[in-house]
Amino acid sequence: MTTDFPKSELHQPQYFLLDAEGKTLGRLATEASKLLRGKESSYYTPGIDQGNFVMIINADKIYVSGKKKVKKLYYSTSQRPGGLKVQSFNDLKKKFPARIIEKAIYGMLPKGVLGRKFYSRLYVYTSANPLLKKKSVNTIFWQKIL
Repeated sequence: MTTDFPKSELHQPQYFLLDAEGKTLGRLATEASKLLRGKESSYYTPGIDQGNFVMIINADKIYVSGKKKVKKLYYSTSQRPGGLKVQSFNDLKKKFPARIIEKAIYGMLPKGVLGRKFYSRLYVYTSANPLLKKKSVNTIFWQKIL
């Protein structure tokens, strides 16, 4: 008996708009990574690209629980001696609020060619971007309570 695998050419990606205002960082990132990979689809296959586009608005109003605002650290490096940079959650939120959500989602995606392709379909905006209203795309609002 053979297994039928769906063709990636037949898949039409959808656009999802997620509002990050008042949502917990990890729960929002989990839902976004599932949508990017296409795991909500009934014919999901791990090795085939069947992902969607995800747009997240109000990234500067994300919520984290506990003492993570003070204690959570984000590391980046230039791969040179002494090139390690450390930023706290508050510092990163002041300078680049969208990067917090991007890093959380990137950590939940597979590492490799497909993961980079999924990540390229993620758009994070710091506020309710007026350009989203002008786009003539079929936008689906994700109604699940996060």
